[in-house]
Amino acid sequence: MSVTYKDAGVDVERGYEAVRLMKEHVKKTFDKNVITDLGTFGGMYDIGNGQVLVSGTDGVGTKLKAAFAMDKNDTVGIDCVAMCVNDVVCHGARPLFFLDYIATGALVPDVAADIVGGIANGCTQAGCALIGGETAEMPGFYPEGEYDLAGFSVGIVERNKIINGSDIAAGDKIIGLGSTGIHSNGFSLVRKLYAMDESLKTKKIDEAGKTLGELLLEPTKIYVKSILSLIEKIAVKGIAHITGGGFYENIPRILPKTADAKIKLGTWEMPYIFDMLVKDAQLSQKDAYNTFNMGIGMVVVVKAEDEKEAREALLASGEKAFLIGEIVPGSGKVELC
Repeated sequence: MSVTYKDAGVDVERGYEAVRLMKEHVKKTFDKNVITDLGTFGGMYDIGNGQVLVSGTDGVGTKLKAAFAMDKNDTVGIDCVAMCVNDVVCHGARPLFFLDYIATGALVPDVAADIVGGIANGCTQAGCALIGGETAEMPGFYPEGEYDLAGFSVGIVERNKIINGSDIAAGDKIIGLGSTGIHSNGFSLVRKLYAMDESLKTKKIDEAGKTLGELLLEPTKIYVKSILSLIEKIAVKGIAHITGGGFYENIPRILPKTADAKIKLGTWEMPYIFDMLVKDAQLSQKDAYNTFNMGIGMVVVVKAEDEKEAREALLASGEKAFLIGEIVPGSGKVELC
C-alpha cells in the first residue's frame, strides 16, 4: 500500500491555507521598504543606496530524529544553515550573517558544542558569519536527549541585480544541481517507513555502501558559493531551492504565469536513496516529486545560448550540473515528461 506525505501527517494543502490566512496580518506590518510578498524564497527589505537585504529562516525538521537515534549531532547544523542560505541566494543575495536557535529540556554542553560546530561548518561553506543565537533550556518540554534547531540568515544584493524569475520566457533552459540525498525535507514520511532507533546504525544499504542512518544524515548541500560565482559570469533568470513540496511547489515560485517548466526525467544522476524511498513507500511519480528533491537540490534558469557556459561554470565550482529541461508556454506549472 502506498504511503504518502499526507499519510505521514504532513498536509501541504493546510500549509497553503495557513499562508493565505497569515497574509492579511503580515501585510499590516509592511512599510514602503518591503519589496516582496510571502511566497518568494526570501524576505526583501530596501535599505537605500540601491541595496536590498534578503532574509530567510528555517529549521531542520524531523531529520533531527535520525540524529538522536544515531547519537550524531555535528551535521544537522550544516542542514540548518543550508536551509536558510540556499533560500537567500535564490535572489542573487550574498549571505552576510547567521543566527541559530537551540531549544532543549536539559542542556548537554558536549551536544550543544557539536551542534554549533556543524553550524559554524555550514557558515564557512556559505561564506557568512555566525554572529549570535539563543540556547533555550526548557525543562519538561522536550523528551530527554532531544532538542529543536532553527536558524536565520540575512544577505545583501543590489536592487537592480535581484533575481526573481520575472523575465523567464519560453525557450530558456533549466539546469539542475545535484543533491547529496534527501537534504532536510520529507522526513515525516521517512520516519513512517523506517524506525528511528539503533537499527539506523546497523542496517547496511549495500547499493550505497553506507548504513541507513548515514544515508539519512547526509548533510544538505550548500550551493551559495557556486551560485554567486555563476551570477558573476552569466545572466541568471531564476533560481529555485528544491525543498518541501519538491519540484511541484518550488519551481513554480519563480515562473511567470505565462510559462511552464518542462522537466525531462532521466537526465540527471539520482542518488540510490530515492529509488529506495519510492519503492518502500510505493509512491506515485506525482507524490515522489511533490515530497522529495529526487536528486536535484537547486534549479537554475538561463537563456538557451548561456546554458552550456553556465553548466560548465557550475561543474568547475564542483557541482553536479545537468540540463534537465526547458521553459515552454504555459500557466506557471511543472510538467514531467
